[in-house]
Amino acid sequence: MANIDTKFIAEGIVNCIDKISCEVEPTCAKALIDARDSESNATTRFALDVMCKNIEYARSSHLPVCQDTGMVVVFVRIGQDVKLDGEFLNDAINGAVRKAYAPLRKSVLDPVSRINTKDNTPAVIHTELVKGDKIEVEVMLKGFGSENMSAIYMLNPAQGLETAKDLIVKTIADAASNPCPPVIVGVGLGGTFEKCTEMSKHALFRKIGSSNPDPVLDGLEKELLERINSLGIGAQGFGGQTSALGVFIESYPTHISSLPVAVNVLCHCSRAARFSVTEGGVVYE
Repeated sequence: MANIDTKFIAEGIVNCIDKISCEVEPTCAKALIDARDSESNATTRFALDVMCKNIEYARSSHLPVCQDTGMVVVFVRIGQDVKLDGEFLNDAINGAVRKAYAPLRKSVLDPVSRINTKDNTPAVIHTELVKGDKIEVEVMLKGFGSENMSAIYMLNPAQGLETAKDLIVKTIADAASNPCPPVIVGVGLGGTFEKCTEMSKHALFRKIGSSNPDPVLDGLEKELLERINSLGIGAQGFGGQTSALGVFIESYPTHISSLPVAVNVLCHCSRAARFSVTEGGVVYE
């Protein structure tokens, strides 16, 4: 049995938010550079160059890479052989968000009164019990220009995978320039209404250029990426060859009478990080 104090989880989240608010995930930053260098449309190449320069300036100056500092999404996988000590887990996470957002814009508010919580809490927290004696944490700052372009479709089996693929592409086509393309597309296939949407969000933690371990899903990701890039939306909607940097899919068995499909859209600023916690403290990826 491993005794782990939640203060280490809080420490990791504070450090991650401080870093990723100002630094785009490295494989995403490289993908934008590659897109710029290969773009033939002059206007789009200029837009991509501005994005790349903004990313570098934010990193070197330690300033937020986007004015939308986002809402915090945290996935926590807790090993079954872990005993949590210290502050209640959710309180520790939200305390970390509160501390990390002291110098950042606060964007979280009550959905009815529209009154700001003034500290960017609460975070959206997903917890899962897994095998092992450590804790794995994933942190994302999710902007809502892209979040608002997301969609879920509850299809019947007769509509099939081809309809699902068409709707995924249509979601990005309809979003056009709104989510600050080139985008990253997270897809959830199967499960239930809520499982599908959760998978679509978690899929966005994948690194650009990584392959899906499931060869069928890997082929589907490549097909969808090609179709989305053929839309010609391009960076900021100026046209060109790169409308998306990646398409990532997670799947789960579903009921015989349904085919849930969720599409979660992420802008060109992927702000995500992972770390693990053991009895000895925090280990950053």
